[in-house]
Amino acid sequence: MEEILQYLKKNGEQLDSKIAVATKIPLATVRQHIADLTAKQEVVTCYTTRFVKGKKIEGITCRISGYVPPAAPGRKSKAQQLTL
Repeated sequence: MEEILQYLKKNGEQLDSKIAVATKIPLATVRQHIADLTAKQEVVTCYTTRFVKGKKIEGITCRISGYVPPAAPGRKSKAQQLTL
């Protein structure tokens, strides 16, 4: 489960199938770990349906609960600076 948490911290919100490929953990095991992490409120999940080139892909989108990634480096527009 720690591998999944580290992957989500590094890459942000991801689909369960991408997590399985990246961590080399079987999809069924990833889904079980995600369910356990959701029960502990460490991960927020959402069931999604996507269409890629007309092909229907159903999965679970996951992200770390309460985690806000750091701001991207570089200059910000003046409009963004005024709202911050």
